[in-house]
Amino acid sequence: MRVSRREMDADSSNEKRVPPAGLLVVDKPVGIPSTRLLYRLRRTTGVRKSGHAGALDPLASGVLILCLGKATKLVEALMHLSKIYRATARLDVTNPGYDLEMDLEPVSVEGPPTAEEVVQAARRFEGPILQAPPTYSSVKIKGVPAYKLAQKNKIERLEPRPVIIHWLVVTRYEWPELDFEVACGRGTYIRSLIRDWGRALKTGGCLTSLRRLAVGPFTTDTAHTPEHIEAKPLAEVLIPLEEAREQISRARAQVPPRPP
Repeated sequence: MRVSRREMDADSSNEKRVPPAGLLVVDKPVGIPSTRLLYRLRRTTGVRKSGHAGALDPLASGVLILCLGKATKLVEALMHLSKIYRATARLDVTNPGYDLEMDLEPVSVEGPPTAEEVVQAARRFEGPILQAPPTYSSVKIKGVPAYKLAQKNKIERLEPRPVIIHWLVVTRYEWPELDFEVACGRGTYIRSLIRDWGRALKTGGCLTSLRRLAVGPFTTDTAHTPEHIEAKPLAEVLIPLEEAREQISRARAQVPPRPP
């Protein structure tokens, strides 16, 4: 049976309209909300059906995974993968949000904890724990983000919920600053960890720097800057759907190794 040129052109056109499916592993810079970066790269890729698998706060940087086309079905699986963060905190200050988005409030401390005390306190948080999210967070309460209720003084605290911290390693401590790396599961708030760590030490605690180093097998070593994604053909930066599924499947039961 002969096929007309018009039918061939129509078939070719239909093939072109099939949106690409896969993952973009982005190295999100500081200062831009995750959703705004998603919209920016949506214009670049031309794939309207897209979303991110776990937002980073505007002041945080690092691995942000964007799911394109049919890969949006992988969001839940990605959210359940372990994450690794590198963070800096100050123990001599606090505020309601436990980060730099609000004015820092000095905390009176009888005496700075020793390095050994800081490490010993860190060990209390390893494993399955109960953690209360910050009131200034996107956690929904009857459909309303907690931060909107906190701004109106309608909530004082959120109920603790189970999270898991695989390991917590101090990399530098010079009062009042504390650098650390942490591997954790879904729903863990690093701001809450610092808050609770400070309380255990009878100090303050505020996050001053946060970088997500990894989400499962997807790391900053292989992530692309937004500018690189915008300058390259999509095929060069996109992890195809089937490859993404395989990587996620292999990583599901893996716990990130503790640094030496």
